[in-house]
Amino acid sequence: MKAKILTTLVATCLSSAALAQDLEVKITNLTHGIYYTPLLVAAHNQDTALFKLGEQASEALQAMAEGGDISALGQILESSNANMVANPAEGLLAPAGSTMAMISTSEGNTHLSIVAMLLPTNDGFVGLNAWPIPSAAGTYEVYLNAYDAGTEANNELVVEGSGAPGILGIPASPGAAPGTQGAGVTASEENTMVHIHRGNVGDDEQVGGNSDLHNTVHRWLNPVAKVTITVK
Repeated sequence: MKAKILTTLVATCLSSAALAQDLEVKITNLTHGIYYTPLLVAAHNQDTALFKLGEQASEALQAMAEGGDISALGQILESSNANMVANPAEGLLAPAGSTMAMISTSEGNTHLSIVAMLLPTNDGFVGLNAWPIPSAAGTYEVYLNAYDAGTEANNELVVEGSGAPGILGIPASPGAAPGTQGAGVTASEENTMVHIHRGNVGDDEQVGGNSDLHNTVHRWLNPVAKVTITVK
């Protein structure tokens, strides 16, 4: 009898987790001087993943991490019948800023993912990867790390037009104007798999030096985002 009751409870919990839910997803930028490009927030099935640590980035992830283009990742989510919100902040999300995404999930969309490029970086992004959505109503907090797509050397040089995949450089530096004529922090990327980002190095030279980024503005420590999920 006890085994039958336990089996029934487990089945009920699994069933409730697969049912449709209403979510409020609040994303807060915790950094001092880093901006998020347009965010992609999605509830999807357990077989979908926008990125995997320790594995090579997809072309869609590379496009987002190097240039902030979320369209290809959005197409992947659409093909899996995900429920998503693209660009809830209607542009860049500034340091200390917050934005809200409202999602009504379809049955079977039991996992939550969030991505956006970090500016100014070469191929850094903030990410939540297939987080299991709780079946119980309530408010949950998750802190997010910055990841490196491993697709581009972190030379920390701001180069116009470099947002396209395969073109080395940082496409923009919103907020604080970048330095100029940097020599480049590095010309290679030894870890070509998705991994935890080392953070920007920067320097204190407005002209010259190794980096176009400022060590008093553009550096960070993880976590870089706080996500508050309200399950109704």
